[in-house]
Amino acid sequence: MKTVVVGYGSIGQRHAEVLSEQGHEVAIVSCRDINHQNRFSNIEEAVSEFHPSYTIIASSTNEHQKDIQELSDTGFTGLLMIEKPVYAHGIEAIPSQFSRAKVAFNLRFHPALLRFREELASREVHAVSAYVGSYLPSWRPTSDYRKGYSADPSRGGGVLRDLSHELDFLLWIFGDWNKLTSLGGHFSNLEISSDDVYSILFATDRVPAISLNMNYLDTTTRRNVTALTDKGSVHLDLVQGTVSSPQGTETYSVERNDTYNAQHAAMLKDDNTIICDISEGLKVMRMIDAVENAAQQDAWVYA
Repeated sequence: MKTVVVGYGSIGQRHAEVLSEQGHEVAIVSCRDINHQNRFSNIEEAVSEFHPSYTIIASSTNEHQKDIQELSDTGFTGLLMIEKPVYAHGIEAIPSQFSRAKVAFNLRFHPALLRFREELASREVHAVSAYVGSYLPSWRPTSDYRKGYSADPSRGGGVLRDLSHELDFLLWIFGDWNKLTSLGGHFSNLEISSDDVYSILFATDRVPAISLNMNYLDTTTRRNVTALTDKGSVHLDLVQGTVSSPQGTETYSVERNDTYNAQHAAMLKDDNTIICDISEGLKVMRMIDAVENAAQQDAWVYA
């Protein structure tokens, strides 16, 4: 299949690598003069000359809306994958002409997360505590973290959007939020203007108390969730790939590109059992907007 990847930062390069390894013919849209045999300077040129069947939007978050509209204006009606989050803010829709459109929340395909979800399906969940943190200057050691999009809220940066995988999979597993409150902002001495810490407390119809703490500051990368249930606690560690319960600990080995491979395979097979659809991706954006409003207003926000 001919595939176009729009944007060639670290995540765009990852998509291009995965798709090439799967045997697809890949082209890149980038304004930079990169060393790639199929490089186009804009979306219109890529569609008219390369004729793709599949397009991945992997540009900076603040450019997604413009890029999706430009893709729509070319008349492209094929498959569309949008890197998370869909937009910088919770805009309600994307053009409807695409044959399938999904959001790239690839952590849904992590086998430990899937096992965690399965383990909780038959349990009554009383409370959930989730944590995600890593040190922003260590993300891309060869680049100046102060110049990356993560440092700049006008480009869609900030921990709330960068680490929104947790928002997605918590809603996916435990249901839509009905009320929330939060504290967050730029609290550290990192030389950035975006938010680097957020603490969120919310409720869903299934779970009366879910807390999520996220940051750019933890020098030990951590990504874990603990669910307190009627049959004991269940703990997920996405860094170690483990799911622990009173019955024991299960460990899942995951290679660097496994979740991306699984996500693209599901997209191409039209397998909707796991992959995030547009409506779910926009729910995450509306939650992000509500979290920011709650922090600004120092109040509870209701769905």
